[in-house]
Amino acid sequence: MPQSGQCTVGGRVLTIETGKLATQADSAVTVRYGDTVVLVTVCFSDEPREDADFVTLTVDYEERLYAVGKIPGSFIRREGRPSEEAVLAGRLTDRSLRPLFDKSLRNDVQIVITVLSTDQENDPDILALNGASAALKLSAIPFGGPVAAVRIGCLNGSLVLNPTLPQINDSLLDLVVASTREAIVMIEAGAKEVSEDLILEAIQLGHQANQELLELQETLHQACGKPKMDLKAVEISPELRAACLSEFGERLTRAVSYTERAKREEAIEAVKKEAIERFKESFTDGEIIAAVEDQLRKAVRTRILQSKRHLDGRQSYEIRPISCEVGLLPRTHGSGLFTRGLTQVLTITTLGSLRQEQLLDGLGLAETKRFMHHYNFPPFSTGEVKRLGSPGRREIGHGALAERALIPVVPSEEEFAYTIRLVSEVLSSNGSTSMASVCSSSLALMDAGVPIKAPVAGIAMGLVTDGDDYVVLTDIEGIEDAYGDMDFKVAGTSQGITALQLDIKLKGISYRILAEAIKQARSAHFEILDKLQHTLSTSRAELSPYAPKMHKISIDPSKIGTLIGPGGKTIRSIIDETKVTIDVENDGTVIIGSPDKEAAQKAIDRVLSLTQDVEVGNVYTGKVTRLTNFGAFVEVLPGKEGLVHISELADYHVSRVENVVKVGDEIMVKVIEIDHLGRINLSRRAVFEELAQVRGVRVMDSTAAGRPKSKQPKRSPAAQQRGDRDNWRRRFNR
Repeated sequence: MPQSGQCTVGGRVLTIETGKLATQADSAVTVRYGDTVVLVTVCFSDEPREDADFVTLTVDYEERLYAVGKIPGSFIRREGRPSEEAVLAGRLTDRSLRPLFDKSLRNDVQIVITVLSTDQENDPDILALNGASAALKLSAIPFGGPVAAVRIGCLNGSLVLNPTLPQINDSLLDLVVASTREAIVMIEAGAKEVSEDLILEAIQLGHQANQELLELQETLHQACGKPKMDLKAVEISPELRAACLSEFGERLTRAVSYTERAKREEAIEAVKKEAIERFKESFTDGEIIAAVEDQLRKAVRTRILQSKRHLDGRQSYEIRPISCEVGLLPRTHGSGLFTRGLTQVLTITTLGSLRQEQLLDGLGLAETKRFMHHYNFPPFSTGEVKRLGSPGRREIGHGALAERALIPVVPSEEEFAYTIRLVSEVLSSNGSTSMASVCSSSLALMDAGVPIKAPVAGIAMGLVTDGDDYVVLTDIEGIEDAYGDMDFKVAGTSQGITALQLDIKLKGISYRILAEAIKQARSAHFEILDKLQHTLSTSRAELSPYAPKMHKISIDPSKIGTLIGPGGKTIRSIIDETKVTIDVENDGTVIIGSPDKEAAQKAIDRVLSLTQDVEVGNVYTGKVTRLTNFGAFVEVLPGKEGLVHISELADYHVSRVENVVKVGDEIMVKVIEIDHLGRINLSRRAVFEELAQVRGVRVMDSTAAGRPKSKQPKRSPAAQQRGDRDNWRRRFNR
């Protein structure tokens, strides 16, 4: 029997319904907000996985282009691999829900989110997260939720609850807050250099707004929720736990006290090997490693909480040593290397024409993207041997976070008419490579000469808690991330925050700890920004000689068809001939790009000649197309022909047109009249007279004088004398 409930969020009604669609799933709900509708289903395996040592949750976010009335643009005309936006939406849901699962759960859990309809005003990713929480709450799977989520914007200085997609483009803030009744569980944000106080105010507003959504989910659960299944406890044998503590507890405590990472890891690895050898007759390798890891986790956390320092001896607020370098690669358009401790990222900037921007075939409003950041995490960065493949969800997520952090400082298309691609190569990893990517990207952009508004710095904040006792850590390394409670990435300029991403392993985190972490991150930003600007204080004034130079000109929009030509023939011929790129906008803006200045100028001349109108008083170099008894016709612009009357061919009497010019000659002519029928009258005499005034000599025609004698027409003695006198002036015929 279908059940539904609704509440009002941001002035619009949100409805959750269950029992109508996908009834064979363990649980399923539809969520509607405006005309955006998503279906969320939850299924799980009957038996737990014996080989799993973590919660095996999969979240798949399926975009269907029919939801926005589109037919896919691919050759096969159906959806293929998930778009970047779909991957990010799935991660948004996964990161919010995963901390709330019972750690004993070993059954495979799959959440499938299908976007059925979207009005391009209400973003389906928020509905997906709320729907996934509702479906889990209704299912038989043990779950510590519900979780609710809202989006917060800032328009005209005021915070706005669930702004529409068009409003987000104008908003200073795009913040998603996911929370339980008591605490925050996930934050994701992009911002235009906003203050920490505004961020904290928005988080509070989001937490308050989530309460009504949480109440709606609880009401549905009470009406039709399923009994929760019993979980088989996954516990370490008490005997093994006690033996590990007795024999290796002190050694693990001593191991984590080493400030040098290599020495620390060597000591930990020695304990693991010795423990396996010691207990292998009674327990499996997996059980032994789990027991050692449990003791190691306790040792790490105890060390940090007691010392209020990092494992490597740093103060809790201290950053590892930083070094920066630019211009490493000779033929790339820009490069920047950022090293922080053992974390090292190299970012490369590539500039291209606007027609190289990425085409988006998704459900959002944007159809193209001219600024891209891609992140690669090869196995050698952690000293491992793994199969190389296409980017996974983690790589896509980290790349998108860094991209989001940088977007506010990237110049607009009007300011910098280029497509910009950044690629961050993680060369060494020991904590927060995504934030290192932000720093190296700032360097690479400035090295490439991209006029960014300001460099952006990024830092990862950690947390270790034990009841009311806690310590916030600035710049966490890998082991502190693995055994800590929080990974809070904060990016920003000297003016404010540009991106946030909070992931926790707790059931929630208090507002007080969040506020402390954000303010501590702010101090770290200033320290990192000082290092970046000491390396390169501002963007280079000149682009790389290997980067295309963009030249912007304007033409009459009515002439765009002439420039393009039938089937694109004309513009392709210019591109093929000059090897440039040409982008044409609807307003008549033409952007021509090439590393070769001469090729670019040649293309500019071609474009202008095709699109300019002939104007009275202008001088043109044209080609003689045909001769008549009364004059010569000259093409002054492509497709535009005028007549030079025989009396205007030279500054002396001409008896025959053939004596002065022939078909194919290039001559300079001046437009002296365009009559009421649009006919163009040209004069060569006027050009000679103007040149004579400039040079103070009489410049005369000599076209015929340069021809071979066998082909020259017979001339009178007076004409012969004029030809001899004017031989040196033949350059004025072109």
